[in-house]
Amino acid sequence: MDITESSVSGVKVAALKGRLDTATAPAAEGAILGMLEGGSKVVADLAEVHYVSSAGLRVLLKAAKQAKAGGGSFAVASPQAPVREVLEISGFDKILSIHATRDAAVAGLA
Repeated sequence: MDITESSVSGVKVAALKGRLDTATAPAAEGAILGMLEGGSKVVADLAEVHYVSSAGLRVLLKAAKQAKAGGGSFAVASPQAPVREVLEISGFDKILSIHATRDAAVAGLA
């Protein structure tokens, strides 16, 4: 998993690439939760993530909970069809703020 951090309009963006599974979840969790410190606004861009396991879902849920508890906000951007299907089947589309594009997610948090 590659994680690229950037900032757009005051919103931090974590662009993930690869699989979000048991092997890569700890690195993704560390990066995203670190970006959320101090009540930040963070978007997890999943445009280049083609697989998410239950460990990956846990990372996204933990990020959303930490954002809410810390006065920040968290959104997911650009999930590909297989990832979006997992988010929908698991009901995470009702828990997380999910946007079709990175720009839409940033605009939603800015």
